[in-house]
Amino acid sequence: MLSITPRLAIPDDEIELTAVRAQGPGGQHVNKVASAVRLRFDIHASSLPDLYKARLLQRRDRRISREGIVVIKVQESRSQDQNRATALDRLRELILAATIEPKRRKPTNPTHASRRRRLEDKAKRARLKALRGNLMNGKDST
Repeated sequence: MLSITPRLAIPDDEIELTAVRAQGPGGQHVNKVASAVRLRFDIHASSLPDLYKARLLQRRDRRISREGIVVIKVQESRSQDQNRATALDRLRELILAATIEPKRRKPTNPTHASRRRRLEDKAKRARLKALRGNLMNGKDST
């Protein structure tokens, strides 16, 4: 069981972990061992509550496919066990982020003073630009 919160856990049979060969340099030994770990988690087929499923599917995360499958590949360590633990931690963090309810935005109006400052700055900028045009007295500078 992968524990997300004290009340939420994912059974091991919903998480598919496979060992694959890591990319990059590593000498002769790299061709003999599969130390990288690929984790697959199907959001639709999981036992997560529907609210969390919907939040996960709405997230803009490149690890979540259009079909709703989370794919996490870890090859940071030479140890397969450490890579497996890291992959499970990343899945836990991803699901934990979906359990947090986003704050609702309260629309606000600009204050009277901020409106006044904005209009004063606009007038000042307009005067500066008008002065630039008068320096040339309508003549071409070439």
